[in-house]
Amino acid sequence: MSFLRKFIGSRDVDEGSGVAGDTSSVRKIVRQLEALDPSRARFLAAFAYILSRVANADLNISKEETRKMEEVLQEQGIIPEDQAILVVQIAESQNQLFGGTENFLVTREFSKVATSDERNELLDCLFKVSAADDSISAAE
Repeated sequence: MSFLRKFIGSRDVDEGSGVAGDTSSVRKIVRQLEALDPSRARFLAAFAYILSRVANADLNISKEETRKMEEVLQEQGIIPEDQAILVVQIAESQNQLFGGTENFLVTREFSKVATSDERNELLDCLFKVSAADDSISAAE
């Protein structure tokens, strides 16, 4: 298996490479959500990571943006508050640590595993997060 394929994962199960949406950032969040169905946990992990991506676009994640991400995950993800807080904290950390590398990968994989309606819901949620602190920067 090539280094690139191992790093970014693959939609095909190939030499134990995993499943769609499988990047290191997503895997870390998924491990924290083991009580959920693995495909649902992977979806939520990618969803949260992308939310944190827009929140961190201006290189600052405000408390309001963090709280809005938690609210959105509870509303859209149908997960309890404690899991939403955990998912958002991990997503924010992963985004700040690996955002330059993982942003495109996670977003591309989310696009592959999400339905058109789910992608539209994410877009609505991204606007909610970016406007959470009563302003939307050019980067956001």
